[in-house]
This record gives sequence, structure tokens and C-alpha cells, in this order.
Amino acid sequence: MIQTREFIVSETDQGVRLDKFLSAQMPEFSRSEIQKFAVTKGGTAVKFSEKVKVGDVFAVNIPDVKSDVACENISSDFDLDILFEDDDIIVINKPRGVVMYPSAGNKTGTLVQNILGHTHLSALGGQTRPGVVHRLDKDTSGVMVFAKSDAAFRALVKMFSEHDLTRKYITFTWGVPNWEEADITGNIARSSRNRQKMTMVKTGGKPAHTEVAVVNAWSRVGVSQMRCTLLTGRTHQIRVHLSAHGFPVLCDPIYGRGASRLGSVRNPDLLEFLREHDGQMLHAEVLEFKHPTTGQMMKFKSKMPDDMLELKYILDEFC
Repeated sequence: MIQTREFIVSETDQGVRLDKFLSAQMPEFSRSEIQKFAVTKGGTAVKFSEKVKVGDVFAVNIPDVKSDVACENISSDFDLDILFEDDDIIVINKPRGVVMYPSAGNKTGTLVQNILGHTHLSALGGQTRPGVVHRLDKDTSGVMVFAKSDAAFRALVKMFSEHDLTRKYITFTWGVPNWEEADITGNIARSSRNRQKMTMVKTGGKPAHTEVAVVNAWSRVGVSQMRCTLLTGRTHQIRVHLSAHGFPVLCDPIYGRGASRLGSVRNPDLLEFLREHDGQMLHAEVLEFKHPTTGQMMKFKSKMPDDMLELKYILDEFC
């Protein structure tokens, strides 16, 4: 079955390319996906390079995609920590050290493959990323939602795109600030020196906004526990923002600058922990959103993983 949707061009969209206009109206689809749809204006097919005009009405034919995805190497390498599941979504507490979905360097044992070993996911995310509407880095743990139905996928993508939900993270950082709360803003772009890194830039990039609150501070060792609320969702946003302002996340191999700080650590238990751990002390603690099909407000919270609890114990008891 083909779904048809109509869009009318307003003054704010005057003069933009048709594919760019449609991608803004349908954030659940990528521009390359939209360019595969049949689009007409007044019953006549149009080119995606066309510049739209105020009052133009475009009809977009969207074919249904089969929801059950045949993904290679579906597995059950670890037990899923399922916080909620129904016909439309599944909410998972992601463990640290698990890659999201298959890629060149990670063919098996991913979170998506393990979810597919339990249930189906919407195919709208693609062959290797079915049901994926947001991401966590390999070494970031915490609450995630995946779409099982196509309707849920479209609604969730729009929700994340418009930041119409609440995401809170808990983290341990180097440094003790002289403030209790802060708003960190600054555009983020991929580093020109290292394509694996993101960086804050004065021009270009994408706007990013993080609210930060200090939860605990251990002045003797210069470590803080912070809660970060994402108001945008850029790659490595929390890690980049905190590091750029002098509070890098502990054990972060990319932005942490940990080697230069270990020499100042005198507590043997803390020093041993920091030397043995390679993976940022960052956890997606809270995810709150409206159910994509029922509209019911849902809130999920997960406790810190064992290694972060161990770190807090060391800081409380010995520092």
C-alpha cells in the first residue's frame, strides 16, 4: 500500500530545493530516501532540484516498507535488559562496551543483532540499522528506545529531530567547577585534523546546547559527578562540551586527556581504577518521551553500571 502526503510551501521555504524542503517536512526520512519517492505538483512529476515557490502543493507517494528485517548474524550474545516493550517500541538499558549495529569493524555481537534475536524491528532504519532512531557510543551505557513499527519509527525520528523529549546523562569528570549549574552552548563539527573526533568551532558546524548540574564533587582529587541534559543531540556532544570547558570525562580515550592528570592522583584505589578502565564514565540515565502511537508520557531511568558505581564508592570512601 502506498501512503500519499501533501505539503504546501510557506514563505519561509521560498526558493529552497524541493528535496531539501521535503526533508524538512519529513525528518524521519533521509534526503536520499526521499529522492526515491514519486513526487508530483498538480499531477505532474517534478525534479528534486526544482526551487519551490510559495503556495506550491506537492504530493508525495510513500511506499510501505516491510517491517521485519532479515539481518545477518542475528545473535543472543548477552541478555537484554528490557525496560519496556509493546507492539511499537522496545526500551533497552544498553550495556557498556556494546556496539550499536554492524559495521566494517564490528560484524557480530551488536545491540541491534541481539534485539533482533528477541523481536522484530522497523525496516525504515535500513538493513543494518533497523529500528534505530538515536545512538549511544560503544562505551556509553544507558536507556535507549528502538522502533518496532514503521509508524513508531517515523514519530520517534521526528521527536528526536525536534528535540521534543528529555534526555539526561550522568558522568564523572576531571575538575571541580566554581558553579553548581551551567549552560554550555557552542557549535560542533568534525575535526579537520582527526576525522574520528568532533570539536567546537566558532563558525560552521551545528548548534549544540547542554545543561550541566554538579551532583557531587571530591575536591581532594579534583573529580566531579555531573548530570547533563541534552537540548540538542550532536555526535559526542557531552564529551566535547565538557572537555572544551575544562572538565573532560574520566577514562575518555578521545577527549579525556587522562594521561596528563594521572600523575596528580595519590589515592592508590582511584589510580588503579583509572588505569584499568578504557571507556568514558558516561551513562544515559533518563529518557522521557511521549509514546509514538498512544501519546502517553513515558519516563525511564536506569542506575549507573557497576563500574561507575565502583568509581563512586572509591571516591566516597577513600577520597
